[in-house]
Amino acid sequence: MAVDATYSNPVVSGTSTNTNTSTNTSSSTGLADNFQTFLTLLTTQLQNQNPLDPLDTNQFTQQLVQFAQVEQQLKSNDQLKSLVEMEKATQATQALVYVGNNVAVDGATAQFKTSATWNLLADKASTADISITNSAGNVVYSGKYSLQSGEGTFVWDGKGNDGVQYPEGAYTLTATAKDDNGRDVGVSTEVQGVVDSVDLSASPALLSINGSNYTVDKIKRVVRATSTPTPTPTPST
Repeated sequence: MAVDATYSNPVVSGTSTNTNTSTNTSSSTGLADNFQTFLTLLTTQLQNQNPLDPLDTNQFTQQLVQFAQVEQQLKSNDQLKSLVEMEKATQATQALVYVGNNVAVDGATAQFKTSATWNLLADKASTADISITNSAGNVVYSGKYSLQSGEGTFVWDGKGNDGVQYPEGAYTLTATAKDDNGRDVGVSTEVQGVVDSVDLSASPALLSINGSNYTVDKIKRVVRATSTPTPTPTPST
């Protein structure tokens, strides 16, 4: 009877209630700050266990190991969060360096003001058929352009094949090329422009180039300004 008096359901019920309360508190304050609370609950559980049916000691060990694993995971998450914040700061600093520089980025759409510039990259010497369309999808210029192996620069002065001067805006260049044997040659395009500003509120930071936004990873090279403009290709007849 003395044993039965030591073990009482109300105590066990109270322990269960405390455990639930502690679980809710841990969810709000973080498990990493409640290791002492966990030990207190574990001790209370031992003190109020049924002597006729004691808890398995392996369960205690498993609970301790599980708590330690969760605590370690929370610490790892905090460290990863710090690394992410450092990476964002690094990206922002890197983006600011490009302000005012003339850069080349992946893309086929360039903003035309006094001129529009595209870089054409081909694996071998070839002849490219150039087509430029406006924002409405209408072809405003077409012609042929000789490409050497590597990079070539195509500058458009805004004039169509009929001599009409087109207004400022976004224009897209398409290039298909063939070598001297008539075989297709792959051509990729880049656009050039000055980085006007950087939006640091975006993640990652966005560079504004001629009215279009690009992330830092899109930049392929920084282009040195030249006093002599690249000659504009003569439209084919």
